[in-house]
Amino acid sequence: MNEHLIAKYNVPTPRYTSYPPANYFHDQFTNEEFEKAVIASNKTHPQNISFYIHIPFCRHLCHYCGCNSYPMAKDEVIAAYIDALKKEIGKVIPLLDKSRKISQIHYGGGSPSSIPLHYLKEINELLLSEFECTEDPEIAIECHPAYLNETNWMELIKAGFNRCSIGVQDFNEKVLKGVNRRPSLLEMETIFGLLRSHGVSINLDFIYGLPYQSVESFEKTILKAVSLKPDRLVTFSYAHVPWVNKAMTILEKNGLPSPQEKSGMYNAAKRILTEKGYQPIGLDHFVLPDDDLNKALLSGQLHRNFQGYCTRKTTGQVYAFGVTAISQLSMVYSQNTKSIPEYIQKMNNGVFAIIKGYTLNREEQIAKEVITTLMCNDRLNWKEISAHIGMDEAEIKNAISYDEEKLAEFAEDGIITYSPEEIDITPEGSLFVRNVAASFDPLMKKGDQSKRFSKPV
Repeated sequence: MNEHLIAKYNVPTPRYTSYPPANYFHDQFTNEEFEKAVIASNKTHPQNISFYIHIPFCRHLCHYCGCNSYPMAKDEVIAAYIDALKKEIGKVIPLLDKSRKISQIHYGGGSPSSIPLHYLKEINELLLSEFECTEDPEIAIECHPAYLNETNWMELIKAGFNRCSIGVQDFNEKVLKGVNRRPSLLEMETIFGLLRSHGVSINLDFIYGLPYQSVESFEKTILKAVSLKPDRLVTFSYAHVPWVNKAMTILEKNGLPSPQEKSGMYNAAKRILTEKGYQPIGLDHFVLPDDDLNKALLSGQLHRNFQGYCTRKTTGQVYAFGVTAISQLSMVYSQNTKSIPEYIQKMNNGVFAIIKGYTLNREEQIAKEVITTLMCNDRLNWKEISAHIGMDEAEIKNAISYDEEKLAEFAEDGIITYSPEEIDITPEGSLFVRNVAASFDPLMKKGDQSKRFSKPV
């Protein structure tokens, strides 16, 4: 990677897992606004339903984690939390049109697999009893393999999960020890054999940019990963945000790789994966050629929500449950309280536990479509965007403050190629797609200095 590009573009920039980013949500958003938004969502697109369940508990907190995670609670607290989840589900479901179908259920955390697994089966059964599903819905869970034995993996299969995202992060135990993470309890080959024998799709998740990692060590990790041939493999860039998680300062003491070293790790992983036949998807995913995500990318139909990349087929408006969970409706975001006791109390009192949210105006809805399309598909075709949202190309460009000079600068640096009809991110520019997206962001142009973001590399 050109060091000049890293020096120029490795600046704090939104990750754009949503638009606007979550740090734009505000606390004036009310429970009443959320309820109205849920009802209105029945008449907007997409029509499919995605459910997100947040399980915040972890048996062990990793120093690098930027997720909303909490130490494992006592059995009675977990039971009370699950009861509160069911009550929240019970408040939202009556607001939804029963003719709509479930295309996705996703469990995140925390470590969803850290609690007694019968609770997850109960929640799945509750949701699936209320709605029909699309053909081949995705029922997915993020798993920490350090605490799951063969019986536990079978429990997940019996609970109805058809995709498991296994958080390996690194196969190097020195790296894991340096970030306070436990290695897998079972050999990965054993886990793969068990899940594959029951038709479960497998994602492997890794992080690069951690202490004690090098290009050589990360190459070894990725080579071991591809030998297992997961359906999808994810290489997340470690986002150093110590203002979110103070434990990240511990990693500074252990020594973080430089941006150049991180870039080397990403490029090495990408080289190995593409040589083994994996196709790059968006910022950080790699999939086999026949994967639905690759088919969606080739047709320009790749999409994304807080849970990750998805196809238009599985895309739904996201109704999220649990502490810190964020619902993503067509025009509204809504986030629950971060306090587990407050969440349980609110649910027991029969009221939503929302602490902030955001309603997109028309300009922001246009920017959302443009930025999401670019972030997912590494290209923007103005005619396609125009047809999708039913708006003239000139009006779209005006809404996002289209800047020809900025695009020319990106092109000169080799990050994009562009014409009046289309913008394409180059292979060399893939690390900096966030920077290109930010150039279309009206909120970034307002220059709110109170917002803090991680760096692309």
